[in-house]
Amino acid sequence: MAMGISMPFVGMVMVILAQVTSLILNKEAMASGLSEYVLAVYSFALAALIILPFCFFFNRSERPPLSFSIISRLFLLSFIGSSGLLMGLAGLNYASATLNTAMLNLIPAFTFILALLFRMEKLNWRSSSSQAKTIGTVVSITGAFVVTFYKGPAVIHARLSSAGTGLFSNLFLFSEKSHWVLGGLLLAADSFLTSLWFIVQASILKKYPAVLITVFFYCFFVCIQCALVSLILVQDLSAWRLKPNIGLLAVLYYGIVGISFRTNMCTWCLQRTGPVYVSMFKPLAVVFADVIDVIFLGQALYLGSLIGAAVIISGLYVVIWGKAREEKSNENSGEGQNCLESSTERVPLL
Repeated sequence: MAMGISMPFVGMVMVILAQVTSLILNKEAMASGLSEYVLAVYSFALAALIILPFCFFFNRSERPPLSFSIISRLFLLSFIGSSGLLMGLAGLNYASATLNTAMLNLIPAFTFILALLFRMEKLNWRSSSSQAKTIGTVVSITGAFVVTFYKGPAVIHARLSSAGTGLFSNLFLFSEKSHWVLGGLLLAADSFLTSLWFIVQASILKKYPAVLITVFFYCFFVCIQCALVSLILVQDLSAWRLKPNIGLLAVLYYGIVGISFRTNMCTWCLQRTGPVYVSMFKPLAVVFADVIDVIFLGQALYLGSLIGAAVIISGLYVVIWGKAREEKSNENSGEGQNCLESSTERVPLL
């Protein structure tokens, strides 16, 4: 694996781990009575406060002045992020675990299509790197659907006697009141907005490459936007008081790890590899969740999870191989090292 692609690979694996662990803790906190809207507001506020001091010490050499155009793009990015967050939360109340996981697995496909439309990716069937990235994307998405829809026999039997206590079965319980179509539309919108977030963020980084400042304004604007919505939906003032329990722990962990670290690392990887590469790691969340289920929660490991995980990892490896080959080709042709510099130079974005 080329050095230029190995660091983003490690970074994205850490991003997905942070996402999955935050998801577990957030669900436990919400099950104990913490409002998901209050969690979002406090966590994004904490993340913005954590990132702000670092903005004064880093990115000085590559920090152009903030213009109204950049601020407007950052506000748009935040609106996309907060809209996806709120739609995802709403979709969880209507949809089943299967539908939720299936819709999130569409993020690589949405991102690939949007990247082609905005000419951030070139699709040249004569190029082996383009063939590898396209085939790898399809294979990885197929593996994610295998994990979602095919269970198969148990390879490792559960250590717990109670059934249905796995991560995804606990996280997104199917409610009899759920509306399958509405939930599916909300989750599909969340997946599409996540993909659009990657594209808009990539275009912003092209014009304003200061990662920390970009993430700070993103967290700051999302906090304000979520607060406005939450003040309407959460009218009980006592819900805004945090107690020294798992709710406070969830806010701290989500703000520090789930938002501050994860968003900065994801943005850094996005700046160096492009949106398609970053989105390809989303299906790994299903694999990591199954691993946590088996190791820490004593759940059974099924054949479908093993097959799906193998297919996901195979597809991801093919994409990484294609990306490394593309980087080597760009270096030989004298193009810039930064993915966004070479891929967005041709056509202005957004």
